[in-house]
This record gives sequence, C-alpha cells and structure tokens, in this order.
Amino acid sequence: MWVKRDSLCQSHTVIRCPSSSSSSVSFSGDSEEEDMGFLEVTVSDIKHPAPELGPMPDGLSPQQVVRRHILRSIVQSEGSYVESLKRILQDYRNPLMEMEPKVLSARKCQVVFFRLKEILQCHSMFQIALSSRVAEWDATEKIGDLFVASFSKSMVLDVYSDYVNNFTTAMSIIKKACLTKPAFLEFLKRRQVSSSDRVTLYGLMVKPIQRFPQFILLLQDMLKNTPKGHPDRLSLQLALTELETLAEKLNEQKRLADQLAEIQQLTKSVSDRSSLNKLLTSGQRQLLLCETLTETVYGDRGQLIKSKERKVFLLNDMLVCANINFKPVNHRGQLEISSLVPLGPKYVVKWNTALPQVQVAEVGQEGGTYDKDNVVIQNAGAKKSSPASQAHNKVYLGPPRLFQELQDLQKDLAVVEQITLLISTLHGTYQNLNMTVAQDWCLALQRLMRVKEEEIHSANKCRLRLLLPGKPDKSGRPISFMVVFITPNPLSKISWVNRLHLAKIGLREENQPGWKSPDEDKKSKAPFWCPILSCCIPAFSSRTLSLQLRSLIHSPVHCPLLGFSAVSTSLPQGYLWVAGGQDGAGGQVEIFSLNRPTPRMVKSFPVASPVLCMEYIPEKKEEDEHQESGRAAPEPPSVVHPTVCLGLQDGSILVYGSVDTGTQCLVTCKSPGLQPVLCLCYSSHYLFAGLQDGTVAAYPQSSGGLWEMESPPTCLTVGPGPIRTLLSLEDAVWASCGHQVTVLDATTLQTQQSFEAHQDEVASVTHMVKAGSGVWMAFSLGSSIRLFHTETLEHLQEINIATRTTFLMPGQKHVCVTSLLICQGQLWVGTDQGIIVLLPVPRLEGIPKITGKGMVSLNGHCGPVDFLAVATSTLAPDILRSDQDEAEEEKGEGPSHEPPPAPDSHPTRELVHKKGILLQYRLRSTAHLPGPLLSVRDPPDPDGTALAHSEEDGSIYEMADDPDVWVRSRPCARDAHRKEISSVAIISGGQGYRNFGGGGRPALGSETDSTLLIWQVPLMI
Repeated sequence: MWVKRDSLCQSHTVIRCPSSSSSSVSFSGDSEEEDMGFLEVTVSDIKHPAPELGPMPDGLSPQQVVRRHILRSIVQSEGSYVESLKRILQDYRNPLMEMEPKVLSARKCQVVFFRLKEILQCHSMFQIALSSRVAEWDATEKIGDLFVASFSKSMVLDVYSDYVNNFTTAMSIIKKACLTKPAFLEFLKRRQVSSSDRVTLYGLMVKPIQRFPQFILLLQDMLKNTPKGHPDRLSLQLALTELETLAEKLNEQKRLADQLAEIQQLTKSVSDRSSLNKLLTSGQRQLLLCETLTETVYGDRGQLIKSKERKVFLLNDMLVCANINFKPVNHRGQLEISSLVPLGPKYVVKWNTALPQVQVAEVGQEGGTYDKDNVVIQNAGAKKSSPASQAHNKVYLGPPRLFQELQDLQKDLAVVEQITLLISTLHGTYQNLNMTVAQDWCLALQRLMRVKEEEIHSANKCRLRLLLPGKPDKSGRPISFMVVFITPNPLSKISWVNRLHLAKIGLREENQPGWKSPDEDKKSKAPFWCPILSCCIPAFSSRTLSLQLRSLIHSPVHCPLLGFSAVSTSLPQGYLWVAGGQDGAGGQVEIFSLNRPTPRMVKSFPVASPVLCMEYIPEKKEEDEHQESGRAAPEPPSVVHPTVCLGLQDGSILVYGSVDTGTQCLVTCKSPGLQPVLCLCYSSHYLFAGLQDGTVAAYPQSSGGLWEMESPPTCLTVGPGPIRTLLSLEDAVWASCGHQVTVLDATTLQTQQSFEAHQDEVASVTHMVKAGSGVWMAFSLGSSIRLFHTETLEHLQEINIATRTTFLMPGQKHVCVTSLLICQGQLWVGTDQGIIVLLPVPRLEGIPKITGKGMVSLNGHCGPVDFLAVATSTLAPDILRSDQDEAEEEKGEGPSHEPPPAPDSHPTRELVHKKGILLQYRLRSTAHLPGPLLSVRDPPDPDGTALAHSEEDGSIYEMADDPDVWVRSRPCARDAHRKEISSVAIISGGQGYRNFGGGGRPALGSETDSTLLIWQVPLMI
C-alpha cells in the first residue's frame, strides 16, 4: 500500500498500481481482500519503535519549551490515532471476517471498513518519519516540511476521500445489522465493554474524519510559538496550507456525495411516474440546503393545534417538504442500539413548489408580501376558515396578531398624549386627573410597546413563515397558504432566508450559468458557494458628463431598524462611496445606501479634481488601543471616528466623516509639491499617501483622532517613478515603484528592505493584496500574477491568468490584470478584457497558494475591470441569540456549581472561527434518526464514575464536539452560540456590462458608461 523510498528522516512516497480504483464501493464477491490499486507493505512495530522525545536540554527559551510540548502532543496524538485504527481492524474487522457462522458477510465487512487499512499504512509510515524527526529535534527543530511531504500526495486525498464519502454507507450497514442480527449487536457491546476506554465502534470510526482538523489546530499552535526567521516557520505555513487544502477538498467531495445521497433518498419516496421524479432524476438539481424543521399549526386564537417534524429540501429551483417515517423496533418505539450507530429515515413528499413562487413573510409584515384584495390566505394544516373570516382576510399565525397589538398600543399612546395635552389646559385640580397621572399612563404604554417589540423580535428569530401558492377558489381568486416552521436556532433561520433569497436570484437569466470552469462539461453546475450577480447599476447618476470610474470603498453602518429577514437578504449594511472624475475637470463622489436588496443613491457632491483613490478608516477598537499602549511609539488618540480619505489628482487629500454625521469634510491638505495622490493606506499611527514623484508621505494621527495635516508630513523617497500601490501589513507598509517593492517600518518609518518583484524593469507592480502569510501582486505588463512570502520575501508561485480566460475569448492571447481582491478564501482577478476570474486560496495563517483551477465569471464589463472592492458587515450578536440561550445566561448569573470546560472552550478553536473556515464534514444522508443523541462514548454513569474525556477522544476538537450533527443534521451547540455572521458582497467597476455566455441579458445603457456589478456571497454559516 505505502512504500517508503528514502531514509527515515526523509518523507515517504507511495506506489500505486495502475489498476483502477473507484471512490464508490462496489464488490462482486465475498473475498477477504480486494485489489484497491495499492502495493501492501507491512510495517513492523519492533523494527520501528514509536517516536519519543528525549530529556529537555538546559538553556531553552520559553518558546522552545512550548514547541517541545506541542511536539509531544503531536507525537502522543498520532500514536493514539494509529492505535485507534489498529483497534478497528484487530478488534472488529478481523474477528468479523473470521467468525463462523458469519454475523456480517465479508462483502459488507469490506464496505464498512473501506480504506481503513490504507489509512493505517499512511500514518504508520508518517509515524516512522516522525520518529526520526523527534530524535533530532533539539538539533534541527523542524517539523513543517515533514507534514508537507507526507500529506501533499494525491494518494492521501484519495484514501481519505473514499473513507469519508463511504462513512454514511458504513454506518447504515452497521445499524441495519444491529436491528436484524442480535449476534452482531451483542458482538459490538462485548467489544465496547471489554475496552479500557469504552469507546464505541462509531467513536473509533469517526476519528479519521477528525484527524486533519486536529493536525491544523496543533500546527497553528506550533506556528504561533515559532518566531520569525526560524527555519521551520515557512515550512509550517506551507504545511497549514496543505492540510487546509486537503480538508477543503474533503469537505467539497463530501458535500457532493451527501447531495447526491439526499436527492436519491428523496427520489425513492416519489412515484416513478410523477413530474417531481423526472425533475429529481434529470441531473440538473442541486441541493442547497436540507434540514429537519418543526412545522406548527395554529388556531384562530393563536393556540398551537399541532406540530410535527418535517424534512425540508431547498433545491436550486424548488422547495420540497416531506414527512419523516420511522419504524421502531418494538411497540414502545425504543431502540437498544441508538447509542451505537444511526439509521437513515424514509421520506414521504408532502408538497413541492417552484422556488420563484415561495415568499418569506415576517411576523407583522404580511401586507408587503401579497395582494390582500386578490389573494386569500389559509393556514396550512388548520381547518378551513369560514366565508366570513375569508371576507375579512384575517390571518392568525402564532404568535397571533403581535404586530396588530403593537399598532393598537401606538394608537392608544397617541390618544393618551392628546389627553395629556388637554389635561395640561385644565384650570382646576382634580384627583387622578393631573399631569403626573397622565405621564404615568404614557410611560406605562411605552413600556408595553417595548415588551411587544421584543416579542415580535423574538418571534422572528426562529420562526420561518413561508407563503406558498395554492389552487384558486371557485371565484377564480388565487389561494395562498402559509406554512410556519420552527428552526432549531436563529442561525438556521438566517441560513434559510439567505439561501432562499440567493437561490431566487440564481434563477435569473444572467446567472444561468453565472460562472464556468475552464475545463468543465456543459452539465456541470457552479458550486453553491459561488457568488451570485445581484444587480447591475450605473456608477454615476449624471449621464451628461463622461466621468471615469477610479475608486470605490464600503463604509459599514449597522442599522438596528432592519427586520430579521432584511438582515439575511439585503446587501451588507452601510454605504458605497463611488468616486472618479474627468481629466482636466473636477471630480465626483456618489454615495449609495446598501440597506436594501438594490443599492440606492442617497448623496452626491463634486470635488475640485478627479478622485484617484479612497481609503476607509474604521473606528479604532478599545482592545487595539490597549495593545498599542505598551509599544514605544507615538501615543494613539483616545477616539478615532470612522472616516473616508480621498486622494485627488491636484494633490489634495480630503478626510470626510461618515454618512451618519453628514459627510462633512473634516480635514484637507495638499501633498508636497502638489503631486497627484495615487494611493492611500493607513496603519496604527500614520496615514500613508503614495505620490506621483515616487515619494510616500506619512501623516501622523493628531490628538483629536484625525490626521495631523497642517504641518508638513514625513516624506520617504522610494524611487524615481510613481508609487502605484501601497499595502499595510501588521508592522510594515509595502510600497511599489516600478518593478521594485520597498518595505517600510510602519512605526519608525525606516526602510527595512527592498526587492525586485519582476525581472522586467518595464513591468510595474500595480496591485498588491495580502492573505495569510503571502502577498499576491499584479503587473502592468503580462498576464501573470505572483505570490511572495511576507517574511522572507521569497517568490513562491506564479499563475498565468490568460490560461483561464482563453476559452471565453479564443482570439485574445494578450491579457493584462487590472485589479485584485482577496475575500473569504477566494482571489478575484479582473482583466483588461472585462473578464473576472475567481481562484481558490487558503484562509488560515498559511501561504495563500492557488490550489485549484478556479471559475470564470460569465458576467463582466465591456472594458477593463477598473477595480474590485468588498463590502462586508457583521450581523448584530443579539440576532443570533435564541430565547433558550438568553434564559440559560440568566440562570448562569445566579450561584451555581461551575461546570467542566465545554468543548467549545478550546482556545485555538476561536482562531479557526475568526479566520472563517469551517472544517467539518456533515453526514446528512442518515439525517434525523430515532433514539437518544449519539456520542463517541457511553453516557455518563449515574454515580459519576465514568471515565473523563481524554484529548484524543476528539471532544475538544472542531470535528467531534457534537457527533449528533453528522447523523441527525441537527445544529450543534457551537453553531447556536456563534458570536457573529458576516454578510459579504463583491463590487466590480468598469465600462458597461457584458455577458460572455451569449444568452445573458442585454447591456444596461452605453458600453462606455461607468457601471457597477454587485455579487452577493452566501452567508458563511
């Protein structure tokens, strides 16, 4: 299976036979061994002892001590993992294969334990190489390159992908065998009880799914304690990249496998002759979301009549609701083996409807979702309403009439306020009729209004109300019926509303398709995470002036008045500042509001000269100020309000306040020598301006929180040519001049070093974007982009963009990159042909190497893509809190015994969430199962003598904190307590709009008009 070619200290390689190997499991016989295309190599435990660290030498630094501890954790974790794999084979697979009479056929054994032997061989060889590294650790202190060499092979992806994709099938076979073969169930129980840690077979077999997230967490800790300049640092960053890429590929392959399994399971519950069956089997349906929700039915007075769990499927063009059928083992409905493995459900389709006809109706907002005069609303599942109630078109949905009650309170308050005014005109004094009593009435009504508003807000958090089309009544009027689902938590509600909204937009002509891979077949669909073109709008309201689009920034502003669904469907909250101008004339700034699905221009003002660049400077957080207080640097200001800085062609720098403060021009100044300001960026203490003459001007922050622009700035000469772009890193600023990049210290303003980014002196660096520990650069000549390491400045990768775009424009061989952007693990590249390319890059602290072929947008511009910008805003944390969470927090405020540390308390996991990567494989094809929740261990003993969770049990890791989420498709506690969700949109600017697919909508306006294309990105939930 795995063959090691070099010495122990080198990485091992794998030899694979040319025989075919499929990721799907298909066996034709009951033979014990099947040719999987691998050469088997036996690894002897005696010949290769387990790695072991020697005694700690004297004189180690604190970081070296920590690194040794982390290395010991890696060694122990890997040793425990290998032992778990051996236990599965020795304690379960081998006895089952040898048992007579057989309780599980050899064929089924091979399906259940598929790829485990290959995975064991992989890690046995890795353990041998690890042993050699551990032995020489004190001399070399290198471990990152071993991970790169061991887990960058395609073989690792193959065997793990096969195992992960087969996991659901394996669990279903085990579950069925437990139900039908008591001897097999007894065998599992005996093995579990006889083990020292009493881990179930499920708990052992889920460990391969957890392995790479565990590695990532350990390497993150190692990297955190590896200083810059250490020989292992770049290798660790590359190792993180390889492991993250591997985990992402497994995620994507598992998602596709689960999607296919769910659609197949749904298809089985539909008649072969039905139209729905034909739609499901056409191969053109994508499963976007699938979850078990609770449907509730209310009476006329708002009382709960009944509730039942349904399986709801959101496909790319339809919504399907199905009943879930169970067949319990006995008349009591109890399942003995529910703590071992799951059993998949069977569905019965209740209804399905085309997606464009589905509407989300929030509590109190029904009036805007349908025509009251021409539509009759019926509550799904309730008794048919009488003609009288239909005539009044009353809708009673739980909680009933909250919005109407709030309106009644508002009317009563208005009346009481009028009464108060009348009371103030009284000449006499009367008991209980004076101003004090009247004001008490007003305060009481205001308190009742606040309570009612909170009830409405709470009702919206987990209540998904869908308005669906029904058959017309006898008079021909259309009848719509309302379906009310209770979601497990607010996060689930947000996800449903967001995906429903984006799925509808995805059905528009310009998004059919919106993205295409250079080498995909015609039947392939773009991945569900691909951004969706939301709207196309003119950049400037004035069509009389020929204004050139130069820059765009997003100023985020949180709007608490937005409804719950509006937060999930609208573009990121805040404002877009769009700027440009006309050569030889003035400039123009226009501001668009994003607090709605389509941007709306709210303000426009001219400036003296064309705007060449803009920079948004957010309000400084208190924690940032505390971190900087200990540095030997100028004292940071006490308050820094959000501002927008503009750089003009005449050398002016203008600083504006936010829209909420009236967009006042707070500070203005002229650059040294009135040089045009080509680019702007900021650091903790300075505002940097890149000028036409090769100078970088640094303006310090003033005591008032703005920039000190009255006195001359510090001028730093970088080169003879213009400063085309600036990039602010943690403690440095990169400035490009020609083909050279100069690294400046962001605090002392001293030049640290300079390097050539391109061998051709004519090729100037035009764009720089940072992700992880790398910087991607684009140049004025050529179609290539290059990746450089932020610490060693080493050139790591070069990608030719022209190879991605030639299939759209075959005759165009010369392509130039005109814009760059990195957002949520995607590198956006704009070209001079108006084509936009999307390339995947890692999100963590590793090297942002391009790891796939990417996608090309079929929507673009008629001319060069002038810029790419991102708009992002964070949903308010209180929106994500359910009533249950708030109740638990209130209980927690009182005196209670301190609970043991929760799985989510692992400190390193916060970093994973902050970086935006979800390392999790959701096994949905056995969703919503009967019986108690699953666990990798037995439930705790009543007397409290159960074994404590060890680190290797996986409970503190990302993958194993709640195994129930894999088999029941239920949200785990981590999802319910997430602190923030980011809404993201990508904006491109250029001349006109063009659809490269041929079948898109016609261009809006002239091909030369400055146009904005806005893509919405699915919420990262």
